Formats: sequence, structure tokens, C-alpha cells
Amino acid sequence: MIGGLLPAQVRTEERFGNGDGSAFGGLFPEEAAVVAKAVVKRQREFADVRACARGALARLGVPPVPLVPGHRGAPRWPEGVVGSMTHCDGYRAAAVARAAEAAGVGIDAEPDGPLPEGVLEVVSLPGEREHLRALADVRPEVCWERLLFSAKESVFKVWYPLTSRELDFSEAEVVIDAAAGTFSARLLVEGPVVGGERLRGLTGRWAAERGLLVTAVFLGHGSQARTPL
Repeated sequence: MIGGLLPAQVRTEERFGNGDGSAFGGLFPEEAAVVAKAVVKRQREFADVRACARGALARLGVPPVPLVPGHRGAPRWPEGVVGSMTHCDGYRAAAVARAAEAAGVGIDAEPDGPLPEGVLEVVSLPGEREHLRALADVRPEVCWERLLFSAKESVFKVWYPLTSRELDFSEAEVVIDAAAGTFSARLLVEGPVVGGERLRGLTGRWAAERGLLVTAVFLGHGSQARTPL
């Protein structure tokens, strides 16, 4: 599912279901310490998604290493690697690439259902909410508000490693193309310089399958980093 949204230089691994807890035994001591006091559900998610990450890294020829979360939970990838992890009920996934071949990768997965009450107003701009209403008229079977949230999460997962600064939900405006399965995010604050050019936005792809919404953003180097908006 996630692999179909990203280019060939990105290696991915995904797992459906909520796991049986066996992956917890495969954690490095540093990782196990992070979730030692967490509830079982959190421990399983943490372990499963790292098993996915190590599987994806193996496809790059990178040996297993501890993947300890840093600030805001962003994983600390091995030197020379960029990547992203995601998990939600019934799904875990990871995507990684060589830093020489990608400036950033961001993925996110969400259940295909409404956001909790009041959340949409926090994570969206007025123009985005109008856009969502128009999308719902065309394809009411997709929960567009949740997809918007997921797209912004994928954007933020690319943004943060490049800037070491959090990006507020109000600082990126997302437009979703229902027919093409793509989305674009226009940055409303000054972006970092990538490949010698100021980053003004990002583009991504999305999929809705098996009761899940999945989004992915790939940022290349140089001319690949240009985003038509």
C-alpha cells in the first residue's frame, strides 16, 4: 500500500493488523527502555513499526541499529539515511532512502473515519474546510478531513528533519486532487533551502484502502525538490 505511493529509491515495509507482541523481543535495550512503562498497546506499536523500519533498512543494505525517538518522537535514523515511520490501529509502516538520493521522506496512516469532534477546526484553514466540502460532494465515501490531517502529518515529517522546527497546522495549506490521488502543500512560512533553492511547498500521494488512509511525501534534491503549486 505505502510502497505504491513512493519512488523506487525508497524502500518500504508494512504490516497489517495489530501484532501479537513478538516484535517487542526484537527491540534493542535502548528502545525497550523508551516504552518499558507504556501500556501493552503502545509497546506493540513501537516494536512493530521498528521491525518494519529494520526490514526497510535491510533492503538498503543497512544493518540493524537502535531507532530511538528524538524530539517530538522523530526517529534517529542511521547516518546517511532519511526516513519515516507510521502506525495506527491495524497498520504499521516505514519508508527509508539514502540521504544521497532523497532530501526527505514522510509517511502517515490513519483510520478512514472522522476526526474527533473539534479537531478539524484546529488542524485546518477556512479555505481547506471549504475544499473538503467540495471533495465530499464528489466522493463521499472518503473521509476527507482525516485525509487532510494525514497529508499534513506527512508534510511535517519531511519538514522537521530539515528545519529542527515544528510546523503548525496553520502554516501549510493543502489541496487534494481526488482523481489523481495526489496532494500539494503550500508552505505559508519561509521554508529551508534544499538543493540550492528555497522550498515553497511539497507534493505527495495518497491511497484509501482496507479502511485506511495513507499519505506519502518524497522530497528529492535539486530540480526534484521543486514543487509546482
